[in-house]
Formats: sequence, structure tokens, C-alpha cells
Amino acid sequence: MKCIPEEPEFTDGHAAERSVWERLKASLPDDVVLAHSVQVRDGRAEHEIDVLVLWPGVGMAAMEVKGGKVSVDHGQWHQSDKHGKHKIQSPIAQSQSSLHAFKNWVGAQLGTPLTSRFAYLVAFPYTPVPKNWAMAGCPRSLVLDQNDCAAPAGLVRSAIETEGSGASALAPAFMDRIVRLLSGNLVAADDGVRDTRELEDNQDHLTARQGVLLSATRSLKRVQFTGGAGSGKTWLALEKTRLLCREGKRVGLFCYNKGLGMYLEDRVSQWRHARPEFTGEFHEYVRSLGIPDGEGQDYFDLEMPRLLKEHAATMAPEDRLDAVVVDEAQDFAPLWWEALFACTRDPSSAEAYAFMDDHQDVYRRFHRASADIAFGPTADFVPIHIDENLRNTRKIAETFKSFAGQHFTLKGNAGLPVRRVECTTEEALDVAGDCIDALIDEGWANNQIALLTTKERHPIHRESFDNGTTADYWREFHSNEAEFYGHVLGFKGLERSVIVLCVNGFKEMDRAAEQLYVGLSRARSLLVVVGDSTLLKEAGGADLEIALKQAELWATQLDSQ
Repeated sequence: MKCIPEEPEFTDGHAAERSVWERLKASLPDDVVLAHSVQVRDGRAEHEIDVLVLWPGVGMAAMEVKGGKVSVDHGQWHQSDKHGKHKIQSPIAQSQSSLHAFKNWVGAQLGTPLTSRFAYLVAFPYTPVPKNWAMAGCPRSLVLDQNDCAAPAGLVRSAIETEGSGASALAPAFMDRIVRLLSGNLVAADDGVRDTRELEDNQDHLTARQGVLLSATRSLKRVQFTGGAGSGKTWLALEKTRLLCREGKRVGLFCYNKGLGMYLEDRVSQWRHARPEFTGEFHEYVRSLGIPDGEGQDYFDLEMPRLLKEHAATMAPEDRLDAVVVDEAQDFAPLWWEALFACTRDPSSAEAYAFMDDHQDVYRRFHRASADIAFGPTADFVPIHIDENLRNTRKIAETFKSFAGQHFTLKGNAGLPVRRVECTTEEALDVAGDCIDALIDEGWANNQIALLTTKERHPIHRESFDNGTTADYWREFHSNEAEFYGHVLGFKGLERSVIVLCVNGFKEMDRAAEQLYVGLSRARSLLVVVGDSTLLKEAGGADLEIALKQAELWATQLDSQ
């Protein structure tokens, strides 16, 4: 038997419709078509047929179903259910009106009047109706009571043949034309690229649900939120900042790298009301206070925070911060925390929130600092763990799961297969560039794509870097108007729908695994991994090798471009 839809969803309060539907399915012949909840518009009037029966060689029936106990008192219909007894519109009139609306609609759609026998019925699966009952406009033969509903097929046929309007039986060919109208099949054009917008909207929705963590921890004044890639830490950092600002507090929102800093600035600029006193890189905050710039890693990690602490001693109370929020906090030198606390109204009790992934420590440059995360200024932070990956598809997250810790759990949709392009390390840059062209030819928008390298920069990236136009380079990324070429170290905390990860070597193999973790986790919908399998196994280990064996080999398709 054909059902439209194949498996109707009967929500709470529709047990009566489910009961009648199941009894009809069990008793009617296999060539009958059943349709549930048929919506019909006739002019401005809207109608619904609870159950529509199309019986080839016999005719049609429109059925109104009423649960509970149904009664009539002096021409007024009533229904008694869990809410008590209340007045209802005549179910006979409802069924009759929906029948006429359906006839008008079908005739207009098919360009020919519907002349097949067509009856309107009502079904009361929980109400007994005497066999001799009748009222004006409603013979007993058009009513199925609780006993009739046990095996309704014969009664439905009899009602169609004796009470139905129309001069002829329903021809099978005409029924097929009606079924096509009811099915309303809509087949989207297959342009070779699957639409990722709904998938990523769902990822955004899941991420926003993480806000419950902020509510649950609102009484904690110093918190370290630790989570794997794709767990929504940046969203949480922004949301925590927004909540603090709405409380009237002076907030600093900090990070380490420029790309993420500009992203945070862009998000904050869209807020209509209170905004942080500062948003962006720690170094830019120091410069904004008039502290002279310097050179070398020791200057940034040691001297700059020392100078900031000296400056903080002279800051007026109204210039000090009430709260500090740091995204990608694993990149923060410990002495930076001490310097930032010195810039608050009360360094010993100022609010502070760190959002971090301790498996993404790709810089590893703080071994000379005199404070550390375990015993230094962040030692009293309350640890909160965020274990769910929400921003990547499952197929993408499975490639980097081994890097993210034992509690890492995948919550996204399955998504597209990861693509694997085998080539030598020396060829990786050229092959990755070819991948960009092939993806655009498939139909991906260029602003959905980013190419990330693991060692030397892509020539387009290197040109911007050599010309000293780093700010313009990142503005181009955030304008979201073209494909982007970058390095995994600069792309921490950022993402795009499609990532082409170009594994063109590593400067230091002892931190190659962390770099792969960052690169693999930046894609939201499609990940393409380009490079040599031997190098990938050496850098990422056996678990990554196993994960990539599940990827879709893409070499043949590229060769045909």
C-alpha cells in the first residue's frame, strides 16, 4: 500500500488519527493510496483532510477524525477529552468543506473536473454511535464509530459507492495523477557540491547551546575552560565577554595571534551596546598604553610584561580593568597573566577567564618564563572541561580525534568524506593549488576555501608577508570575499567551510603533531589533506594513518582536470 507520507508523524494529541490510520492500512487492499493531513487551500480558506482514501476502481473518501467522546446536543457538537467537554465545529461540515476544496484544487491543477465518486466521512474511534442514529445532512453510513473503526474497509467502500458524489469510479491513471500532486516531490539540482549551509547552521546552533556552561559557572570568578578543537571555545569567550560588558564591567578580551585578534574585533564591532575596553592581541594592548615596542622573543615574553607591570602601577583607577578574558590561552606566556592582573582594579580578585586547548601548544616558547600555568598566576583557576566537538563534521573530527584527548566526543553530523591527495612533499604546494581550482570547478565558492601550509608559506601568503601588508592580508580574510592562503600557526581559532591542508614539511618534527591537529581541525564541512603518507605517519602517528585510510582518494579526479 502506498502511503503519503510513508511514515506519518502523529504528535501528542493525535492518537485518534493514528488509530484510524493503522486500521485502514490493515483492512484496505494493497492498491489503495492513503494520505495523511492533506492541506488544501480554496481561495483564502484553508482546509485539512485528516485521512484521504484513493481507491482505484471505486472512488475517494475524505475523512475527519475526532478523538475523545463526541456528542451532539440540540444541533451543537461537543468533544470531551482530558481538558473537559467543549464545543466544536460540526465534523460533518468540516469533512464536507474539505472535500469540496480538494475537488476544486485538483480540478484546477489537472485542468479537468474531478468527476470520480467522492464521499466525506467522520471517524470517532472512541465514541459509540447507535446504528439508528442520523441527523440532517449526516446519514449514519457516513459515520465510523468505535466499533466500525475496527475493520473499516467495507464501510468506507459502501459510503463511497452509495453516498459519494460523482458519476464514475476512480480510474487508476487519474489516481496516479492525483498522487503526483499529493507527493509534491521536489528534487534539488545536483551540481556536484552539497549545500553545507544547513549543516553549518546546525553546528552554530549546537555551539550556542554551550552557553549553559556560562550560566552554570556564573558564580565562579576565575575559570579555565579547557576543550578540544571544535568545542566552541571562541564562541564562549565572546559570549562571556558580552555578558560581563552588559553588567557594566570594564573588560579586556585578549588573544595571541593577529588573525584571531582581528576576528574577535570584527565580532565585537557588531555589538550594539556595551563593548570591551580592549579587544585583540596582548601586544597591541601594551602598545596602546604607550609602552615602546621592541624586538626578539625575550622582549615579548619577558621584557614587555615587565614594562606593563611597571606602567600598571601608575594607572588611574578608572582606566583599570574589572575582568580579563583570554581566548587560545595556551598561547599566553605566564608573565602576561601577571601583567594583565596588575592592570585590574584588584589583582588578587579580578575576574579572569581562560579558554584553551592544552593539546594545541604549537609555539612551545615559554620554558624561560619565571611563572607557569600550574603554579603561577592561573593556578587558582577552576578547571571546566568541554569535551564535545560541535564545529566539525564527524568525518573531519575522526581524523584528529587521537590528538584531542581521551574524553573528546563527536557530536556533529556525518558530513562529506575527507579527501586524500597523495604526492611528494616537494610537490605539495603545487598540488594543493590545483585542489583549489578543482574545488571551485566543482561549485564551491572561493570564499568557502582556505589553503593552509605546515612549513613554507604559499607564494600568495609569502607575498603579503614580505610586503609588510599583514593587516591588509587579514582584513581580506575577514572580508570573506576570496579563497585564503595561510599557515596553520596563524590560523589557530579560525575556520572555513573547506580546508586544503598542504603538508609541505615541518620546521621542527617535535611539534609537528600539534600543527597537524590545528590544520586538520580548521575545516567545518570538507577537509582535503595533501602530502606524503610517510611524512604524515611520522608526524601524526599510526592513529592518523588509520583515519586517513578511510578518506576518499582524490588523485584520479585531479589528474583529469
